[in-house]
Amino acid sequence: MCGRYASARKRHDLLEEFEVELDSAEELEPDYNVAPTKEVYAVLSRVPKVEGATRPVRQLRVLRWGLVPSWAKDPSIGSKMINARVETVADKPAFRRAFASRRCLLPADGYYEWMPTEQKRKQPYFIHRADGDVLAMAGLYEFWKDPEDDWLVTCTVITTTAEDELGHIHDRTPMLIQRDRWSQWLDPRFPDPKELLVPATGRGLVATPVSTAVNNVRNNGPELIEAVEAPLDL
Repeated sequence: MCGRYASARKRHDLLEEFEVELDSAEELEPDYNVAPTKEVYAVLSRVPKVEGATRPVRQLRVLRWGLVPSWAKDPSIGSKMINARVETVADKPAFRRAFASRRCLLPADGYYEWMPTEQKRKQPYFIHRADGDVLAMAGLYEFWKDPEDDWLVTCTVITTTAEDELGHIHDRTPMLIQRDRWSQWLDPRFPDPKELLVPATGRGLVATPVSTAVNNVRNNGPELIEAVEAPLDL
């Protein structure tokens, strides 16, 4: 699964990186310990609600991590919907409507996974691109209206089976969308979204052992992604 990640890039950098046409996001503080229910940046494509608009426009928005289906009775279900499995995302009731036309990209500097050790503890790893480039995690977003008619917009990260290079740390990994496929993934009118589901790729990624300080969601800062010496019993 993907239960924590880092997202420290500035809003204006993401606007340029993802060639955003419409900026609808407020500035978020750099977050090196993004956890479920936090607000996160998301890139998506929608037809703006303005007169004469007919085509989807790429936008940057702030969403809450943990998808709340439109039919949910209350938003608490979102804490259980932080990930959607690629194997079932097109058919599972909680995700299939969003998968059909509400796909997004969740920018990340990297994500964390925990590897069991022989001493019955887990060593956290920060998995990121070797060149420092941004990761575009495949996601979905959904709208939910509360009893006061206020809208909550939430998201989830799609996960897939990890390749051997990363699978020894954890058997699941976020599905990453390569730059040349961003437009197709974001296109809400793409005719057959199942064609967009691709196998995991660990190419260009490295796993760096980091401090167990990341285990506590209250800890935050660039020191969380700094390398530490891996334990010998791995």
